[in-house]
Amino acid sequence: VQLQASGGGLVQAGGSLRLSCAASGRTFSRYYMGWFRQAPGKEREFVAAISWDGGVTYYADFVKGRFTISRDNAKNTGYLQMNSLEPEDTAVYYCAVDPAPSNVRRDEYDYWGQGTQVTVSS
Repeated sequence: VQLQASGGGLVQAGGSLRLSCAASGRTFSRYYMGWFRQAPGKEREFVAAISWDGGVTYYADFVKGRFTISRDNAKNTGYLQMNSLEPEDTAVYYCAVDPAPSNVRRDEYDYWGQGTQVTVSS
């Protein structure tokens, strides 16, 4: 599976961005999808994940209801809607997919996109 993440950019605190993750090469609907992020000098951390059909979602505690993960299997694309962004959300965001992750919160997914930079100014 090839993944292409997009939608990052520079936004002021309190603003919103929607990240997209376009998949190709395999049947997207057969994979769980996760979003992770990595800030400079920090380890990559879990942000959100969604099941094959979108019926189950998982979020990191720091999301606090600000982010929403979703997917459109007909378009082979997943999304991360991010609202009320804070400077602490500044990081490179990665999407990843796995047919059956043993733990959706661990960065052990089989396939990864290249990342998209999100910068939140104060």
